[in-house]
Amino acid sequence: MIVCSCNVLSDHDVRDAVSAGGSLPRNAKQLYGCLGCSMECGRCARTIKTIIDEALGPCAKACCAGCPHSHEAAEEPVQPEFALAAC
Repeated sequence: MIVCSCNVLSDHDVRDAVSAGGSLPRNAKQLYGCLGCSMECGRCARTIKTIIDEALGPCAKACCAGCPHSHEAAEEPVQPEFALAAC
């Protein structure tokens, strides 16, 4: 299903970006950065956030220590040459 008609993004695109590893997107702005596009009208932000939360499962609220989805892991500095490849 298309969730962003401005950038023609599907729910599968969102789930794939979340499960790709590396720096995990936790909101629509981060997801768009990972996918190399930007939010246009913003009508999809709530739907994208819902899909991200579903894809992360219980980790969407709070991750345990050492979980790759944790906020601490997402905030660790990334080497510049790998910054784009992480998403």
